[in-house]
Amino acid sequence: MEQFKLKFIGGAGTVTGSKILLQYDNKNILIDCGLFQGLKELRKLNWESLPIDAAKIDAVLLTHGHLDHCGYLPVLVKNGFKGKIYATSPTIALSQIILLDSGKIQEEDANRANSYGFTRHDKALPLYTQANALAVSAHFSSHQYDEWVHLFPEIKFAFHNAGHIVGSAIVEVKIKDKTILFSGDLGRKDPLLLYPAFKKIQPNYLVVESTYGDRIHAEVDVKSQLEQVIKKSIEKSATVLIPAFAVERTQEIIYLLYKLKQENRLGNIPIYLDSPMATKVSEVYHDHLELTDLTKEDRKNMFKDVHFVEDYKASEALVNDKRPKIVIAGSGMLEGGRMLNYLKNHLKNEETTLLFCGYQATGTRGRAILEGTHAVKIHGEYYDIKCNIESITNMSSHADQSEILNWMSNFTNTLETVFLNHGEPHQSQALRVAINTKFDIMPIVPFINESFKLKAD
Repeated sequence: MEQFKLKFIGGAGTVTGSKILLQYDNKNILIDCGLFQGLKELRKLNWESLPIDAAKIDAVLLTHGHLDHCGYLPVLVKNGFKGKIYATSPTIALSQIILLDSGKIQEEDANRANSYGFTRHDKALPLYTQANALAVSAHFSSHQYDEWVHLFPEIKFAFHNAGHIVGSAIVEVKIKDKTILFSGDLGRKDPLLLYPAFKKIQPNYLVVESTYGDRIHAEVDVKSQLEQVIKKSIEKSATVLIPAFAVERTQEIIYLLYKLKQENRLGNIPIYLDSPMATKVSEVYHDHLELTDLTKEDRKNMFKDVHFVEDYKASEALVNDKRPKIVIAGSGMLEGGRMLNYLKNHLKNEETTLLFCGYQATGTRGRAILEGTHAVKIHGEYYDIKCNIESITNMSSHADQSEILNWMSNFTNTLETVFLNHGEPHQSQALRVAINTKFDIMPIVPFINESFKLKAD
């Protein structure tokens, strides 16, 4: 009996740092290569060596271009990885944008720590640089959805639409007689901008995310919620700050604002996108319009009322501008980006509204603010929080418990083993119980660096 092994070296017990090592016949394949974010204990893992030499990894299969799935690639390449990184064309484009931005932020954070002396080390160093990020590009190999790629004589894979962000993929891997399915981040049943996830698969083994495994997204009118929050600020002649992920969430928010203005429900309040990265991401969306379910008219017009803030001096001026406005800027969890400059100036303003439109991981500034902390540390200093805090929680691009169960119902008759990853413990355990109740399958929730041997024939 031949076997292969799965080792969960990231994304286990947490929603960050996704990395799964598949080993068979002396071949090592990494599914995703993400950066740990959030709690300091997790971020420290980025500095630890992988349990395998990077030079011994033969290939990386990348599900999508979010930092928690691709952000460790520059370290992998820097440490000797020589193979190919397989991904869809949009994922490659997005990863290149995000990795370069990540390298830039890490360089800036290290320089700031050294300049102001808030480091415990003799000299703070970035995990990787912009040059390291650029070096990743030579390893990318682009492939379309549903295209079978032969890696080795007995191993092949295909990407299928995951409905999470543009280019996001479910990865179907065939080893001899067995099929392993990696969900990556699974999208909603009816995504705002994309087509729903691919379902026509018959896997023997499934690795599925559990980010929202403990809840059901509320069935509410997100557009109306957004309208209500903004109108309250308009009445006070105040500013609305929306920290948003540059990929997908920013485009969704802009699309909803466009529709509200189109329906004459927002007036003339100006909208600013203060994120060069989000601007580049929007260009990727435009280049891959065939992967969205938007009309060409909507895609052409949805940015018409948006003021793009590219120049850093223009951004500084906008930070100090007292006029009412909507500002969308990164990062989504307030861990970096230009939004931090707005927070330093606006957190003390009781009229300002800080509107969260996405998941806030444990240990991030966003989670701390949502949980009611009275002050946050930004660039080495603490800032009191007096502004109005609002949250639209059901804009997630992750499937909830019922959506995961419905997706799984298409292929449970072939499943032998189910693994739950990419979730905090209570989320994974809740989904584990739900799957066992509905399908009489008891999933495994791996610990970090835990390995499992599975049959290949």
